[in-house]
Amino acid sequence: MIAERPEPITKVKPGGTFLIEAASPSEVYTPEEFTPDMREMFQAIEEFVKARVVANQDSLEHHNNELLKKILHECGEQGFFLVEVPEEFGGLDLSKTMACYVGEALSRGGGFAVSFGAHASIGMLPLVYFGSQASKEKYLPDMANGKLLGAYCLSEPGSGSDAQAAKAKAVLSEDGSHYVLNGTKMWISNGGIADMFTVFAHVPTPEGNKFSAFLVERAFAGVSTGKEEEKLGIRLSSTTQLILEDVKVPAANLLGEVGWGAKIAFNILNIGRYKLGSGGAGGSKVILEHSAKYAKERHSFGKPIASYGAILEKLGQMATSIFAAETITYRVTGAIDAAVEKGMDKLKAIETHRVEASMVKVFATEVLSMCADEGLQVFGGFGYSEEYPMARAYRDARINRIFEGTNEINRTLIPGELLKMAMKGELPLLQAAQKLQAEMLEPSFDMDESDAPLAKETKVVANLKKAALAVAGSAAQKFGPKLGEQQETMMRTADMIIQAYVAESAVVRAQKIISSGKNASVATAMAQILVAQAADKSATAGREAISSFLDGDDFRMLNAALKRFTKTDVVNLIKLRREVAAAVLEADGYPLK
Repeated sequence: MIAERPEPITKVKPGGTFLIEAASPSEVYTPEEFTPDMREMFQAIEEFVKARVVANQDSLEHHNNELLKKILHECGEQGFFLVEVPEEFGGLDLSKTMACYVGEALSRGGGFAVSFGAHASIGMLPLVYFGSQASKEKYLPDMANGKLLGAYCLSEPGSGSDAQAAKAKAVLSEDGSHYVLNGTKMWISNGGIADMFTVFAHVPTPEGNKFSAFLVERAFAGVSTGKEEEKLGIRLSSTTQLILEDVKVPAANLLGEVGWGAKIAFNILNIGRYKLGSGGAGGSKVILEHSAKYAKERHSFGKPIASYGAILEKLGQMATSIFAAETITYRVTGAIDAAVEKGMDKLKAIETHRVEASMVKVFATEVLSMCADEGLQVFGGFGYSEEYPMARAYRDARINRIFEGTNEINRTLIPGELLKMAMKGELPLLQAAQKLQAEMLEPSFDMDESDAPLAKETKVVANLKKAALAVAGSAAQKFGPKLGEQQETMMRTADMIIQAYVAESAVVRAQKIISSGKNASVATAMAQILVAQAADKSATAGREAISSFLDGDDFRMLNAALKRFTKTDVVNLIKLRREVAAAVLEADGYPLK
């Protein structure tokens, strides 16, 4: 068993609480707490990926599915698929933090991480969490050791984000022994190599169609897959259609109960979302590594391009954004793991942090896209050549903003789910908004001064939460149950919530690093950059949001409050980014290892 969490989080808070309560260092799990055993497993997987995937990347990208299957089988032999499998089926049953850390190690393989995750995560976890005991005994051991490879089949040609609009049907036989499945699934990762498919389909019942999920073997009569898709990126992974023609599926292969399809899909999507955080951070680190080394080697006008401010600014911002992405990812998984340690059911712990999962997904995938773009720019014309690593990284990065619900869908989910939690009494959001309204009418007399590390930034974070809460509350009051139709307002509110979460997470992590005495300077610089950027972005997003539904005195009052809540001291961002860039160049990549 791998040793984990030497210093467990001491206090467990429900998901969404971050918006109305300040976080202390004891409540935020950070990468600095990874144990030697965890780091050893990370290194083993990363070295495997270098030797077996990166060394064969060109061949794999030309649909060498036999080699891809062989490498995935080797992953099973190495035990890499066991992380989230229960011990009774031969697994390790490790933490969600470790599962994400494995994903970060895999990110060096680009599209291979998609193939791995399509099996080990969305391929197996529906069975782990919703399969019957008999189904687990029948399939899980062979899936855990890689003998059977899995795939997840939700999307259809006519239904993407609206998954429940699927047309696939599963009709129960008269004797109740099996279902007959018909339909076509689209964009199936591992479609060309999988042995087992988790398929979502509507079951006709007297009460109407009920969205449900089934385990379907490739060996079942009537199962076939289409040709390999020629994709922009992640070409290494297999992607096909799945075609079901009068497929007889044993009734025992129903996952959960009839009508549980949405429950299964959304829970698995939440897991996929926070895992995209570690994948995004890991992929960005690889890009930064390539960029830093190239910037030191490439000379222009007689000097390495790493000596020029334009390049230093890119390296500094890339590293800072990576710091933010990995911080919020492991803050979320740490909170989920802490809830489980305190006795909460795993799925419940994940579900209660669904808002944070969406925030991680949005932020980290956009950091990856930014790093891919800036990394290619560092390489200049060579970056556009397939002979260099940046072209592939640029192509591979793009899909992540579409995976597991587009970033636009996730942005609308963030404030929407918070309001749902508030209406159910799960989160005292309405009370906090009412208290804030009273505060907004009072003058500010903030005379408290502190010499604690990042004290000013801590105050800014508290105000950024108030800004987000003020806009969300005002929008909810204006539109009521029709708020979901105001997508532009919802997305801007989500950006404010994300920025507050990022800023707080960065400050708390930096404070923990400062107390340890190692990497204090660079962590402080990163936190200061992120807080300043969060304030600027929140000010813009908030102003644009309220201008769409308020005018006159109502607008002026809330806009004045936003100006107060997003106010910061002037920060020398150029100097701070140069300081971070210096650390990047010294480390030949991400400086906090």
